[in-house]
Amino acid sequence: MTPSTPPLLATEIPPSAKKTNYPEPFAAQVVGREKRKLGNWFGLTNFGVNLTELAPGAFSALYHAHTRQDELIYVLEGEPTLIWGEAEYVLAPGQCVGFKAGAGAAHQLVNRTDRVVRFLEVGDRTPNDRVDYPHDDLQAMLTSAGQWQFLHKDGRAYG
Repeated sequence: MTPSTPPLLATEIPPSAKKTNYPEPFAAQVVGREKRKLGNWFGLTNFGVNLTELAPGAFSALYHAHTRQDELIYVLEGEPTLIWGEAEYVLAPGQCVGFKAGAGAAHQLVNRTDRVVRFLEVGDRTPNDRVDYPHDDLQAMLTSAGQWQFLHKDGRAYG
């Protein structure tokens, strides 16, 4: 069988046209983040891989924790600050960290430097995942169709 998509440089995969799934006012908090969905480009369905770039001052995501999906990041360039639970860590190229689903400790990366940060994000696509955002009036649920639904913490839909 011949591969349908040949090897290429990750930077040749175009950045996502849709910058975020977050509803306003939360979408504004991830301005300066750019994702290249490497896994989607190759048709992967069991897990996702993103090449993510954070401009100075940008956030990777809102501070969050998944109930069912594991995540892993691997730093390629720059020195992002990992906020994880009550701790903060300045990461360097070559460092990685994983976030076990259901462990409860929320996390996010912040670029507090004046240089671009690049990292790989790897996550599974376990159905029925929920995401808690402890600092925001927001929760997310992965629908059976594989789409994220964002709700207020009292269950009302955004939009």
